[in-house]
Amino acid sequence: MTTFTIASSRHCELIDITDKVRAAIRASGIRDGMAVIYTPHTTAAVTINENADPDVAGDMVMALDRLVPHDAGYRHAEGNSPAHVKSSLVGASETLIVAGGAPVLGTWQGVYFCEFDGPRRRQVHVRVIGA
Repeated sequence: MTTFTIASSRHCELIDITDKVRAAIRASGIRDGMAVIYTPHTTAAVTINENADPDVAGDMVMALDRLVPHDAGYRHAEGNSPAHVKSSLVGASETLIVAGGAPVLGTWQGVYFCEFDGPRRRQVHVRVIGA
């Protein structure tokens, strides 16, 4: 398993981690199988989406902020309930097919770490499993 740290700089942002995931897959030495990308944080997530246009990541943040507003009368005392909800909606992990030692992604796809309660330092784990 490979673990790397992500440092977010904003309260809510999507950070492209595709290159780090590719490097973890290469380092595993496994040519064909699956890669699980997981973050062990209750206010963060991992997703796959377009990485050709940076406006897509901003639009995702904007849409999630509209779906899960900050001032909705949450009870959680820490004040970060929207981050917990966003994390559950997006999910803490993604699974990719690995073929020829590389992740199988569409032309415009990338892997994103989703920060919903930053800025913080977070961990991402990548486990590659051979076929």
